[in-house]
Amino acid sequence: MAGVLAAGPVLAGCEPSGNGGTEPSAGATTMSGPSVAADVPRGYDPCKNIPDSVLASEQLRAAGPAGLDADGGIKWRGCRWIRTDGYVAVIWTTNLTVDMTRDRHFSDPQEFTIGGRRAIATRQVQEHPGAVCTVTVEMQGGSLEFDLTNPPSNRDTGSTDTCRLARTLAEKVAPTVPATA
Repeated sequence: MAGVLAAGPVLAGCEPSGNGGTEPSAGATTMSGPSVAADVPRGYDPCKNIPDSVLASEQLRAAGPAGLDADGGIKWRGCRWIRTDGYVAVIWTTNLTVDMTRDRHFSDPQEFTIGGRRAIATRQVQEHPGAVCTVTVEMQGGSLEFDLTNPPSNRDTGSTDTCRLARTLAEKVAPTVPATA
């Protein structure tokens, strides 16, 4: 499952230099086009600002910090969350935008709005398209990204579509992001 947790870095497609232990999948490519912000968006820390009530509703417990620096100045900062017998989520801020995600033409893109913010769900890991989903929610200077891994063998959530789980989680968390972030 560790190799499946690389959904976020696939977008950047670069070798990590970072501190999160997440490895990008083979075949990733470098971003081109609009320049990225110098750092991840400020004003919301997924490790500290997700309400306990949201975590409890999803039966999530903290599994530690997650961070990654990739070529081209791409960055992710956040935390991992685990649901026992269920999915694993990495929720982090990144200086990648919703438009940058859309422009990569990942599988099964689904665009929607959460609390007035643009969002897109994509399947970024070709080796496990049903078990991994990324929801990217617009923030100023980047996005809040939800990378879920949900293999079919998970007793509690394995029979539920991973993008449905990711979108449900994003719909609970994103409204807690300040309008100024």
